[in-house]
Amino acid sequence: MKNTLRVNNVIKPFNRKISVEGDKSLSIRWVLLASLSKKKSIAYNLLKSEDVLSALKCIKKLGSKVKLKKNSCEIFGTGLSYNFKEKLILDAGNSGTLARLILGLLINTKKEVTLIGDRSLSKRDFSRVTSPLKKFGMTFKSKNGKLPLTIFGSKKPASIDYFENRGSAQCKTAVMFAGLKSSGITNIKAKKSRNHTELLFKYLKIPIKIRSTRKYDFIKLKRINYINPLNYKIPGDISSCAFFIVLTILAKNSQLFIKNININPSRTGLITILKKMGANIKLLNIKKYKGEKIADIFVKSSNNLKGINCSSALNSSAIDEFLVIFLVAAKSKGVSIFKNLAELNEKESPRLQWGSKILTELGIKNISNKNSIKIYGNPKISITKKIKVNNFLKDHRVFMMSVIAALTFGGKWEISDLDSIKTSFPSFLKILKSVMH
Repeated sequence: MKNTLRVNNVIKPFNRKISVEGDKSLSIRWVLLASLSKKKSIAYNLLKSEDVLSALKCIKKLGSKVKLKKNSCEIFGTGLSYNFKEKLILDAGNSGTLARLILGLLINTKKEVTLIGDRSLSKRDFSRVTSPLKKFGMTFKSKNGKLPLTIFGSKKPASIDYFENRGSAQCKTAVMFAGLKSSGITNIKAKKSRNHTELLFKYLKIPIKIRSTRKYDFIKLKRINYINPLNYKIPGDISSCAFFIVLTILAKNSQLFIKNININPSRTGLITILKKMGANIKLLNIKKYKGEKIADIFVKSSNNLKGINCSSALNSSAIDEFLVIFLVAAKSKGVSIFKNLAELNEKESPRLQWGSKILTELGIKNISNKNSIKIYGNPKISITKKIKVNNFLKDHRVFMMSVIAALTFGGKWEISDLDSIKTSFPSFLKILKSVMH
């Protein structure tokens, strides 16, 4: 039972300042882009989670030199062609972001590469990425489009036209990475999703043209010969501070100041949704850093929360935060409706199912299917019973959602797989203790 967290008490009122570790999406992208430069790149506040450490191990196998220090990380990359002489096995661990993105960079590998992952990652679909990459000339061998995946690069990758219609930044980025190594012009029509890669390309002066409409981004890019080094101070991760935002909203007489968070508009659906529900959140000291918007976030307890009929247009910008948004809906007056969320079940675990299951444990009436959930809120929710949460495929977000529910709604909780937080937010419990004491 060493790996089980027990929570038996509701959190007391607090007034604290915190910071969270570097943004995971930016950390992994920095590692992969730095591996493509022949000069030294340095990052500060790199997230040292298992997902990012897996990325560092992968690029080391591909020929990059890595120096991981206490406060920084240095990468001496290989240039646009990776240097390895024998067949390789790359282990992406639990990281879907790493596994999908690195496929695009392997487009011109001369030797066979096999990509593997943990039990959870091996259940996830990779055909959505391999399908467009096959058009570049890559070849893949796998069972049912899942890991392990054996990869054969193309000697002369040819550019493609690609329509990304799911709102997946991972698929879009994999194709963008492949486009950097392909002859001709790669054209992408992509449903709105995170645009970290586009902003990094612009900052690195990679020739990229972007035309945006309300629903889609149209991207043009072509083959390059080199990439500039990328020196970067990575801002805090809004997906990590989401748990503390919701903790503060649901706690009594509390307030929290969170420093230096990435508020890229493709990531702030959480803020938009919670404000519409009556949450007391302010963005302060807004500035731009290498294309990304950064701000401090101030949150106060919110007593008059209301249900929401959430627009599906906000889904992609809040996709990793819906589990904790569901907790706010549980405490809100009225009914909340969330639609078109099938993508949630393509994550580390079937998250929509888990959200529904935990709400049911809390005594919150909800109706869900594979695509949507309807939540009947109860502003007076208070739990006294015992609740066990286990067998959730070690999904870090299910674990952290359960902790926030326990601290705000009460009850006696046993939550398994404590070490799941190492994949994305290893300092979660340390920061939580600093808020509580």
